[in-house]
Amino acid sequence: MTEATLYERLGGEEKIRLIFADIVALHHQNPVIKTRFDNAEKSDSELIDLAVGLVCSGTGGPQEYKGMSMLDTHKGMNISEAEFVAVLDDILEAMTKHGIGEREKAEVLAIAYGMKGEIVHV
Repeated sequence: MTEATLYERLGGEEKIRLIFADIVALHHQNPVIKTRFDNAEKSDSELIDLAVGLVCSGTGGPQEYKGMSMLDTHKGMNISEAEFVAVLDDILEAMTKHGIGEREKAEVLAIAYGMKGEIVHV
């Protein structure tokens, strides 16, 4: 028997989209990163669409990510370690709210942490 993909265990695109809508809302409330998201070049809807595409394609879903690389996306933004951790905290909070299992939360956070070098201080 084949194990379900992380995409499937997260609930597929519909659930991932709900999670990321909450993540973006949390970012707007998080004092560490609020200003960045309140003044983002892209709308919340665009940010959610890009994040959903990235996560779906990277966790075994059929979607194709159509955005820029993490390095190109965050180049010149001078994102700090504290800001990166704040984003991870919001991701964890939203996944918990949506009943995502501990294993899946750990896998998602590991994937996000794996991108740290392309995001922090670039």
